[in-house]
This record gives sequence, structure tokens and C-alpha cells, in this order.
Amino acid sequence: MNTRTALPAFTALPASGLGIALALAGSIGFSGKAILAKLMYQHGVDAVTVVAWRMLIALPMFLAMALWAGRGQPGLTRRDLLAVLGLGFSGYYASSMLDFYGLMFISASLERLILYLGPTIVMVLSVLWVKRPVTRRQWVAAAVSYGGTALVFGREWHAEGRHIALGAALVFASAVSYSIYLIASGETVQRVGALRLTGLASSVACVLCLLHFVAVRPLAALAVPEPVLWWSALNAVACTVAPILMVMMAIERIGSALAAQVGMVGPVSTIAMGVWVLNEPFTLTLLVGTVLVLAGVTLASSKRA
Repeated sequence: MNTRTALPAFTALPASGLGIALALAGSIGFSGKAILAKLMYQHGVDAVTVVAWRMLIALPMFLAMALWAGRGQPGLTRRDLLAVLGLGFSGYYASSMLDFYGLMFISASLERLILYLGPTIVMVLSVLWVKRPVTRRQWVAAAVSYGGTALVFGREWHAEGRHIALGAALVFASAVSYSIYLIASGETVQRVGALRLTGLASSVACVLCLLHFVAVRPLAALAVPEPVLWWSALNAVACTVAPILMVMMAIERIGSALAAQVGMVGPVSTIAMGVWVLNEPFTLTLLVGTVLVLAGVTLASSKRA
């Protein structure tokens, strides 16, 4: 096993069972981010403040992750440092800011469905960037996914108003930004290691988000209601750092394909939490749209496609 990406070993469960459990928990953890953001917005804070608190709390953990993964490894070259800066900007700073801004305008359910279009965005970018061939089945699968998202988007547009378009555009831009990170990180991952790169790039993003806050808000804006502090801590730990580690450990045990399949619980869990915690409406349109998105992403990501 590559020591640069090796993660703590757990032996309480068989590797496959533990891997599935980790992938499931990681996916649900990621999904909770949107729910917590919506709860914090109810206390009058904005996206910049929510992201700043999230990154402020997560930064020490990401730095520790990078140091742990880099122990005994050679120092980064200038090329690696530039790559980490660029990947931190695209994969975690820009995508986080755009996502949390978008959540100010759309439901948590629609946000998760848009983000789940990521594999189809990677597919399109791969065609444009590296000229990777795409099968007809993959194009059909992408059309099915976007049709499902459009169905849910149309319902929210009709019910909530035109500001839904702005929110959806911001979240989609977030998904594009993260997809660029996924494509561009491949070579750097091989040199630096997945866990080390994640820790370093995330640390860069944390610093950029905090600088963003300082540039547009007074420091006094960090004084937020107590519930926001607790939700920020939960957001940083349970919905940011822990899911990253859990998904990486899951991939190590069961592979990326199965981990991605288990991760399909993400949109479903977001919808369930949105209905339960936020009282978001659960409609037939939302159900059909979700099924179409999940079916399309499954087809687009399949080995046969």
C-alpha cells in the first residue's frame, strides 16, 4: 500500500462491510452541510460568514491531516506548490463559496441534485479538455440526469420565483469548479498522495475563505448567535473533515466504483433531512426528479458506458 495515502486501519468489521459503512456515513455527512447552512441562515448570517466559521474550525484539522500524510515524505517542489494553490482555489475555495451563496436562494434538495450532476460535468469537461471519447449511452444518461434536475428546478421556479435561477446557477458553477479540481488533480495526486493533497488544498482554501471574509466583512461580523457557533462546529467536523476521511477510507477498502454507488444515498438523505428538519415540501416532482438524476448518473458512471 502506498504510504502517502494510507489511512488508519480499522479491524472491527470485514473490509467490505466497513468500507460500505464508511461510504454511507461519509455521504450522509456531506449531505448535512446544506441543512446546517439553511439553519444558520435563519439567524441572519450570510454565506461569507457561514463559510468563514466552517473553514476557521476546519483549518487546524486539515493542517494536521496534511502533516500526518506527509510524514517521512519528500518536500513539495515548486510545481507541486503551484498545483496545490490552484487546486485549493478551484476545488475547495471557489466551490464552497459558490455553493453556500447558492443555498441562500434554493432548497437543500435542489442543491444536492445539482451537485450530484458532477460526474456528467466531469464527462463533458473530459471531452473538451483531454478529448476523451464519450459513448452515446453516456450522453443519454447525462440528458436523463439534467432532465430530472430541470424538473425539480421548474417546480421551485414556479413556487418560489426567479431568484431560484440565480441560486441554481451558483450551485452549478460550484459543481463545475469542483469538477475542474477532480480532472486537474490526477497528476498531482500521483506525486503528492490523495490524503496529503486533500489536507494541503483544503488548508489553502480555508485561508482563502478567511481572507475573503476579512476583505468584505468587518471582524465584528464573526460575532454570531450561539446556535450558529455550534452548527459551524458540526459543519466543520461532521460535514467537512470527517466525511472526507471516511470516503477516502471507504475507497481504500471497496474501491471508488462501489463507494460512488453507496454515495447515491446523498441526495436521498438531503431530501429526507430537508423535509424533517427544514419542513421543505416533498412532492411527486421532487421524487421523480431525484430518481432521474440518480439513474442518469449511474448510467453515465457505469463501466460499460
